[in-house]
Amino acid sequence: MSERLQPGDVAPDFTLPDADGNEVSLSAHKGRKVIVYFYPAALTPGCTKQACDFTDNLSLLADAGYDVLGISPDAPEKLGKFREKEHLKVTLLADPDKKVLDAYGAYGEKMNYGKTYMGVIRSTVIVDEEGKVERALYNVRATGHVAKIIKDLGI
Repeated sequence: MSERLQPGDVAPDFTLPDADGNEVSLSAHKGRKVIVYFYPAALTPGCTKQACDFTDNLSLLADAGYDVLGISPDAPEKLGKFREKEHLKVTLLADPDKKVLDAYGAYGEKMNYGKTYMGVIRSTVIVDEEGKVERALYNVRATGHVAKIIKDLGI
């Protein structure tokens, strides 16, 4: 498991396939702020709530200069089904080998009902126009998280 990112760190660059299999790179967003959020699994209740919240606020975030990328270990095909079923507008990226999740400290030990296991740590990293970490939030809740980000960023 990698260290968690801190403000001022250079955000690890990545290139991952989106729901249509097109490659998307963080470096392609240079000059804009990027909200990169990591979630455990498409088509699950909490992840659906979070993705819908980002979709509902996408134009507000875009107008404030933010792009949004959601990353999970799901395959692109599952992300496509998720996008269609929930009418999502946010860019969803597939990281099945968990390399990006690990690089961002968003994959590691979790505990549920007293059992320890490895899994995705629901996290959000806000990257500035230069590719540096502005904020790194770990173990966030799915519900209300987008509203909190908007409030914290003063949007």
